[in-house]
Amino acid sequence: MARNILLGSLVMLCFFFQTQVLHAEDVQMCSVGVDCETGDFGLSADDIAAFPAPSVTLLQPDNEIIFDRRYRRVNGAADLFDAPNGNVVDTLGSGFNFVTVTNEDGGWARTSNGKWLKSEVLTDQVATSRYSGVLLPEEGLKYPVAWLLVHLHPALTPGGEFTDSNPLLLRYTLVNIYSSVSVDGWEWYQIGDNQWVKQVQVAMIKPIEMPEGVNTERWVSVDLYEQVLVAYEGTRPVFSTLVSSGLGDWPTNEGLFNIYVRFPRTVMAGAYGKPDFYYLQEVPWTMYFDDDIALHGAYWHDGFGYRRSHGCVNLSVMDAKWLFDWSSPEFDFSVPDDVGPSVFVYSSGTYR
Repeated sequence: MARNILLGSLVMLCFFFQTQVLHAEDVQMCSVGVDCETGDFGLSADDIAAFPAPSVTLLQPDNEIIFDRRYRRVNGAADLFDAPNGNVVDTLGSGFNFVTVTNEDGGWARTSNGKWLKSEVLTDQVATSRYSGVLLPEEGLKYPVAWLLVHLHPALTPGGEFTDSNPLLLRYTLVNIYSSVSVDGWEWYQIGDNQWVKQVQVAMIKPIEMPEGVNTERWVSVDLYEQVLVAYEGTRPVFSTLVSSGLGDWPTNEGLFNIYVRFPRTVMAGAYGKPDFYYLQEVPWTMYFDDDIALHGAYWHDGFGYRRSHGCVNLSVMDAKWLFDWSSPEFDFSVPDDVGPSVFVYSSGTYR
C-alpha cells in the first residue's frame, strides 16, 4: 500500500431500496391549500401505531473508546517546551488547536508529542460527543428513517407553526418518515400522528445502488446533501450515521475514491499563518481517500449533520472506530498499493 502523502499536515439492494423513496401508497405529494384542501393527508394514527419507531439498532456508545484520551483546546498562541520550566523548542500559532494531554505536573501539561505547555493556556477537557449511528436491519426498513437535527416541537400540520401541543423532541432523535407533503417548495415530513417537520430539520438515510466502478465488497456512500454516510456489504446497507463534511470554502469533492491509507491516530494541521490555521493532535480512526481528505473521528465538536470541516468527512469517535474496524477485511498490507473500501461522495439534492 505504498503511496506518498504529507502525513504530518495532514460501505439484496432490491429489498432495501424501499428506504430510498417513500412507499407510493403512503405518500401524498401536494401543495397545502391547493391539492390538500380537505386536510386529509398523512398516515392514520392506526397505521403509525403499527410501526411507531425505526427498526434500526443503535450503535451503543462505549466510554472506553470515546473518552480514552484527554483532549484540550489551546487558547491563543503558545510556546512548547522540552520540560516543565525548560527550553522553548517550538511555538504553536493562534488557531483552532487541540492537544492530547498525557499528564500534568505543577502547572505544566505534557502532550502526546512529548512537548510541554503551560496548563494555563489550555481549556478544560473537551466534552467529546457520545453520538453514534445505527445498524440497519437485514430485512430492510418499512419506512425511511431520519435524525432530527434540532430540538423541536413538531407542527400539527405540514407548513404549520411548531407547537408545544406536541412533545419536545431532541436533536439526534431517530424518526420514521411516514409521509411527505410539499409546501412552498419545501418538503414537510410526517414523523408521527399530527407531527410534521420541515425537511431542513432532518437528515434522511437514503441507500443507493452500487455505483459503477466500486471495486470492493465493503464500500461507503457519503451524501453531502443529507450529511449522511451509509456503509454497504455488496448491495446491502448495513450501517448509517450523520457526518460533517467540508464547508463552502473547503468543499468535500464528489466522486469515487478508495481509502488508501489509514491510521488509528494521526496529527492533522493546515492553513499555516492564516486565520483558519488548525493543529489537531491524535485525530482518531483516520482513513484517507482523496489526497489529504479523510474519513475520521472528530473529538472537538458535536455538530454532526451539518457542514463544518476543511474538506474531511467528520464522524463521531464511536462511529469512526466502528468504520475503521469494519473496513479492516478490505485491507491487505502485505500487498503493495492495496486499497481499502470504495468511497462514493455525491449529493442527493441541491443545497440551499
